[in-house]
Amino acid sequence: MSDQRQRIDKWLWHARVVRTRSAAAGLVTAGHVRVNGERAQAASRPVRSGDVITVALDRSVRILKVAGFAERRGPAEAGRALYEDLTPPPEAPAAVALAPAAREPGTGRPTKQERRALDRLKGADLE
Repeated sequence: MSDQRQRIDKWLWHARVVRTRSAAAGLVTAGHVRVNGERAQAASRPVRSGDVITVALDRSVRILKVAGFAERRGPAEAGRALYEDLTPPPEAPAAVALAPAAREPGTGRPTKQERRALDRLKGADLE
């Protein structure tokens, strides 16, 4: 674009953050979009190159820095070129401590030998 600014709803749609432009406008009017830390009040709010946009989606928050604009909505690669993703990577889940007799998920059914060892460990040896 020649003036280097664009409506926030159009930019979100062109960058493929949302599927439709009306969904982008709905996010903005619901208060789920911030531009440079300030809540965007209207879908017509202009964004400029270098602005940092914070979008609260379903169960995540994305932080995007505006890198460019587009005249038309293009393929996904073109949409990703419009922003720099500043979202921190998700934290690794904490290791789940298993009970001594518990088995790792996904290891399948225990063999007869493993069942007997588990019974001995639990103290349920009936012999």
